[in-house]
Amino acid sequence: MAYYVIILAIFIFCYWRILVSLRRQARVMAAHSGPSSSTAQTQSRQIQTNIIKTMILVSALYAVCWLPTMIHLISLHISRLDWLDPRYYGCMFVAFLYGAVNPFIYAAKFDAVRKVLIDMMPCKKNRIQPAEGGGTGGVEFVETRMIN
Repeated sequence: MAYYVIILAIFIFCYWRILVSLRRQARVMAAHSGPSSSTAQTQSRQIQTNIIKTMILVSALYAVCWLPTMIHLISLHISRLDWLDPRYYGCMFVAFLYGAVNPFIYAAKFDAVRKVLIDMMPCKKNRIQPAEGGGTGGVEFVETRMIN
């Protein structure tokens, strides 16, 4: 159980340090730019909000994915169950799923990567549709993007 709590504490500590350094950098940039513009403040707050959301999402995903394994390991030690119990493998699958999903959480937070991921999805591809009218008698085409 110590591994579980220690890793959660490391997540929180590291993200807290990132947020502190980001706020310090924003203060330095604001001091150099003179009178602060509202767009710079809005962008700084947006970055801080994204970091906090990422921290919460990554930490919560870790806590949810590894909790069944930790509970199962405690029950193994208490009740002296066999290690080859099928529930153990199910719990470990969920726990290792965290390692597979984690890079996608970080990748989806960056706009450039998000655009590439959206373009890779077949249902989100650009569609070319004929446009109505145009006055030339020919058919014009308009590119549209299907995004939720």
